[in-house]
Amino acid sequence: MNIKPLKNEQDYDKALERLEVIFDAPANSPEGDEAEILSMLIDNYENENYPIEAPDPIEAIKIRMEEMNLKQKDLVGIIGGKSRVSEILNKKKRLTVDMIRELERILHISASVLVTNYQLSK
Repeated sequence: MNIKPLKNEQDYDKALERLEVIFDAPANSPEGDEAEILSMLIDNYENENYPIEAPDPIEAIKIRMEEMNLKQKDLVGIIGGKSRVSEILNKKKRLTVDMIRELERILHISASVLVTNYQLSK
């Protein structure tokens, strides 16, 4: 086992290739330990070099609505009247603190996602 930090794309590619070979190694075996360590190194490299941006709050709401089979009208009363729901989902108005609390409670979307700043439509 010759494990070293992943410093560049070439190191990353080699680590991925090696992990593919030993991925199904039994736990608590030398290759299983190597696979576990490589997985951590790869994960760390990806987090540093390929960070995932926080989702747009409105897109997160729309995705959750789709997952829960909700329509725009189902948000009436949760974030306001029919026109307010439309304004929010079309990015004409920003979410308020009260809306964020209700959306977190009802749709189970983290408030940290919902408070992310987003561009309003013109």
